[in-house]
Amino acid sequence: MKIRKDDTVLVIAGKDKGKKGKVRFAYPKKQQIIVEGINFIKKHSKARGRVRQAGIIDLEAPVHISNVMLLCDKCNKPGRIGFETLEDGRRVRMCLACREVID
Repeated sequence: MKIRKDDTVLVIAGKDKGKKGKVRFAYPKKQQIIVEGINFIKKHSKARGRVRQAGIIDLEAPVHISNVMLLCDKCNKPGRIGFETLEDGRRVRMCLACREVID
């Protein structure tokens, strides 16, 4: 998966199209991520004693990675990501627009 935790992404599809946010969690097997402030859902919760209060809670739901693009730190534009192997043998992510290493 080309998008990881703590990356800044731009939503390109869905109800939050055009918003930016930081990736909080990544689920590689499901190809989904949770982004701060994006894709809120309302969940009805039942009271569990003093632990949790009853009511309607806003939660961030996962977004499929095909609906977001990574924002490059150098060129500050959303772009595609590629992998490149450096001379020392490390495999790093790179922005295909400006050819800068992201990791």
